[in-house]
Amino acid sequence: MAGWYGARGMNRSAKATIAAVVVALALVAVVPLAFIVAIFLMLFGHIVGGLALIGGSILVAGAAVGLAATAGVRQVRHLRDMVVGRDFRNLSDLRDVRDFGDSRVTRLSHDDYDYLG
Repeated sequence: MAGWYGARGMNRSAKATIAAVVVALALVAVVPLAFIVAIFLMLFGHIVGGLALIGGSILVAGAAVGLAATAGVRQVRHLRDMVVGRDFRNLSDLRDVRDFGDSRVTRLSHDDYDYLG
């Protein structure tokens, strides 16, 4: 099994993404427990506290999942840019991809399609 090279190791952003995913998973796993505790709170007369616990746990878990998803998408885009060797934030590179200038894709004209009719 190949080892990690120093240059190919995880950078700070990758570690932050992994940490965000772990926190999101932990908070999502705690939501059912918070729901059970909220039911007991409401049975003992603390209706507002139980509803606040349910709403707060769902809100915090949703925010953590959103943060982890955003960090993960950014990490995947960075990986794509490293693999392809292009910086898609530059508009000239984006124009080349849209025009299919350096790929093996052929654009068909209107006459190249067969119509049934």
